[in-house]
Amino acid sequence: MKKILKLILAATLLVSLAGCGGAKATVTVGLDENFPPMGFRDDKGNLTGFDIDMANEAAKKMGTTITFQPIAWSAKELELSSKKVDMLWNGLTITDERKEKMLFSAPYLKNKQIIVVKNDSGISTKADLAGKTIGIQKESSAVDAVNSDTSTKESLGDIVEYDDNIMAFQDLQIGRISAVVLDEIVARYYLAHNETPFTILEDNFGDEEYGVGMRLDDTELQAKLQKALDEMNADGTAAAISKKWFGEDIVIKN
Repeated sequence: MKKILKLILAATLLVSLAGCGGAKATVTVGLDENFPPMGFRDDKGNLTGFDIDMANEAAKKMGTTITFQPIAWSAKELELSSKKVDMLWNGLTITDERKEKMLFSAPYLKNKQIIVVKNDSGISTKADLAGKTIGIQKESSAVDAVNSDTSTKESLGDIVEYDDNIMAFQDLQIGRISAVVLDEIVARYYLAHNETPFTILEDNFGDEEYGVGMRLDDTELQAKLQKALDEMNADGTAAAISKKWFGEDIVIKN
């Protein structure tokens, strides 16, 4: 009996020590794995991207381990609320509607919702989209941006929603749609790394900012993440990651 009691006490002590800071928590990040340059698969099938690098560095400063969970971006709020993931970190635009459903980090990148067309399309302004079919990613901030521009939306012929922007670009190239509305950061990276007959219009659907989303009750996680992001800004880590992916430091300094 004494031997059993000693084993129980030893096990209890180990658990107590682990709870006092020895063990690392695991944070699961939900992402769209086909959203370059924020998060995507490289030629070897490995997850890479600006947000991947940012999340990994933040995890080091938070003292946590991190796992990445590809999800259907259209179901991101459900994945978060059901606790299948702990963060949404993949070019997630901060909107008033989303702030009612989740906590956000401070903004870390600026973005625009832009319009991409084929070079020979004859489309040069938003007004030229009248009667045309445009492509857009499901449940993305591009949907909100187009919806908020009532006059342009009402002039459109149709809106086709896609699981990801790459599929939309494929349909644009073969002529199934006349334009794609998407994040400027994503579009410029895609066009710079692929030979395409596409043009970005000067007209756009407005400015926005990216943030990291968490559950409304995860205030402690939000505080720890923000502290890590602030440290990354202060020590130059965030700037170095930005220069790696964009060639310059475009991170918002809060």
